[in-house]
Parts: sequence; structure tokens; C-alpha cells
Amino acid sequence: MKIFFSVGEPSGDLHGANLIRALRTRHAAIECVGYGGPEMASAGCQLHEDLTKLAVMWLLNVILHLHKFWALVSRADRYFRHNRPDAVVLIDYPGFNWWIARRAKAHGIPVFYYGTPQIWGWARWRVKKLRRLVDHALCKLPFEPQWYSERGCNATYIGHPFFDEVRRHQFDEDFLKEQQSDVPLVAILPGSRTQEVKANLPSLLKAAQRVHEKHARVRFAIAAFRPAHAELAWQMLAEASLPSEIAIDVHIRRTPELIHLAHCTMSVSGSVSLELLYHKKPTVILYQISPLANLIQQFMRKVEYITLVNLLMHERLRPRKPGNYDPDRPGAEEVLFPEYLTCADRSDDIARHVTNWLANPPERRRKIEQLAQLRERIASGGASGRGADYILEALLRKPASPPRPHLSGYQLANAGRAA
Repeated sequence: MKIFFSVGEPSGDLHGANLIRALRTRHAAIECVGYGGPEMASAGCQLHEDLTKLAVMWLLNVILHLHKFWALVSRADRYFRHNRPDAVVLIDYPGFNWWIARRAKAHGIPVFYYGTPQIWGWARWRVKKLRRLVDHALCKLPFEPQWYSERGCNATYIGHPFFDEVRRHQFDEDFLKEQQSDVPLVAILPGSRTQEVKANLPSLLKAAQRVHEKHARVRFAIAAFRPAHAELAWQMLAEASLPSEIAIDVHIRRTPELIHLAHCTMSVSGSVSLELLYHKKPTVILYQISPLANLIQQFMRKVEYITLVNLLMHERLRPRKPGNYDPDRPGAEEVLFPEYLTCADRSDDIARHVTNWLANPPERRRKIEQLAQLRERIASGGASGRGADYILEALLRKPASPPRPHLSGYQLANAGRAA
């Protein structure tokens, strides 16, 4: 049995690796190929291309890389024609993966979307694509299957695969001992994409300075996903001209350890929020965007929150209120992670939340208790195994569609005359 993967984000690379391990545990002879990243390669996937290197955001950047994406779609199409896999599994990266799904469907290959894109939050019209191009939608969030099913999609809830990764991770104990201190640590998590780091880290550094002004006995650590991000962080630290007494370190690929050690965190929105939930860390979320992007998202966004943890507080999708969610309005304190989707400078507001958790132990404990309750409800793990079971059962239960004949119009016409 052969399965083709198409995965474009670093977080999806982790999910894909865990799914591959689960599949191979259940079916030793399974062959996994396609687009992914280094984690999937280490799990035994034969990579045709490291797609995580093309994890880009926003329309202009997509346009600049369009020729690369088209080449990869064409390459996948040729592979489907000549090597016909038993299934195609998509993870994240919907803009590109819709095209992979189109080519798979054209060849009669069943398509599984492992962790459906959050089209319920931004562009709901894309559900038509999912209904047309995807045979099996494997959902990460508990409210998704009903939403998709109501719109004619074959959807099943398997849980969020991120919790499998969090649960299996083993900390570097030497690093933990080295970093242990009675001075509280605030972890700064600026994202796994270069664009996110560039957009958000300057504001997070300003917030760190504000925190230090109010609470001098504190240290900070920046989690860098790649060496290039660490270099960027050091460059921004130099440009920020922070007072020398502010202790800010930069560590590469130490996000789990820094979260574990942290008193609280300042983070960019993303799947890392689930790791923060699992470790019950009080967190304030920032997502800095341009004024144009802010205007566009006002029309596109259909949900009140951008942070997964905040969305998971409710069993069903709640209707969005006008404007961006404001964590400083009355009643908003019950939201688990204060979040700022903004084109403005909200560093003072971010610092205020962190300072409160540093100076007010009862308030920090209350936040930790709230996170523990949600973790108990949704962070049980097992999504990789459930996803593998579903995929194998679906493939073994239903015979594959016959491949589409690959004849030119001239050949078809001649074949018709010969008949």
C-alpha cells in the first residue's frame, strides 16, 4: 500500500510524522512518499520535496513563489499518473493542497484531509472545495464535524494531533537543569515562520521592556524555531537598544523546554497555543498584521477569536461580534488567553497581563485552574492512532477507483473510430 502526503507547515510536518509512525505500526509494508519536512523524513517518508521550506504567508509572497508551487503540482500529477498511490493525505497548507486534491481526484485517487483547514473561521465559501475534492475530512476540533456535516461533507472527529506530539516529547533534562533559577522566566514565542518573527518580535521586545520596568526581578528567553530566526532575534535585540540589565536569551529549538520552565509566556497565535494549554501556562497572544490585512480580515473572519485555545472553550462555534475581539472590555477576563489581533502597538497591554501574573499569584493560579479544566476535557491524545485506523479501514473496505485513461484527444478519437 502506498500513500502520498502533501504537508507544508512545520507543525504539519510533526503531525504527518506521527501519523506515518501510527500507519506503519498497523501496516508494516505501507510506503509513504510525497511532500513534507524533516520530521516526516525521519519517520520513514520518502520526500520528493521539503515543502516546509515554502511555508509562506500573504498573497504577495505566494505570488512570488507561484512558479515553484506550479512545478510541484505538475510533479505530483506526473507521479499520480505513473505511480498511482492508494490514497493522498493532505495536512494544512490549503492554498496549495486544493491543487494537489484536484489532481488526485482527476486520477480517481481517494483524498483524506488530516486536520481540516479552518475554513469555518475565515472563508466559508471554500467548504464547496472541500465537499468536491475531499473524500474524508478528519477533524481536529470537536465542533468541526457537525459544521462540515451540515454542509454535505464526510467529516469525522479524531482529536488534535498536536497533543500526541506534546505527550511524546521528552525534555532535555540537562538544559532544564542549566536553566533552572528562582528568578521567574517569561518565555517569548515569536512564531515558526520568518514573517511572523519579523512582524511580532519587535512588539514583544517592547512589552518585555515594559514588564521589566514594573517587575525588575524577571528574565526572558526567546524561542527560535530555526538558526536564521535566532540571528534575526539577536539583530532585533541589538536594534531595540534595551537596557543592559534586562536579561534576554535566545535558544534554538527549545520551545518545549522554555514553556516548561516559564512562569508565563508572550506568544504569537498558532498551534503552539495547544502546547501552552497542555502545560497550563498563562499566556497573552499577539498577532501583528498590516493595516491592509487588518481591514481585509474584518470582512473575512467569521469567528470571534483567532487562538485555538479560546475557540475550544465552547462546544459550538459562536457567532462573531463586530470588530476585533478586545481582551480589555468588560467580561473578557474569562477568556483563557488574552489575544491581540492588531495593526497597532499593543505592547503596553501585553505587558500589563504579564505583570499581573508576576505580581498577583492568586490571579495566576486562577488562570492555571481554568486551563487545567479545558486540558482535562480535550487534551487526551490519540489522534494519530485514530487517524491511522480510519485511513486504513477506509482503504481496505473500499476498492480503489480504476485509474483514468491517459490518452490524448487524437488517440481517443482514433480509438473510437477503430471500435
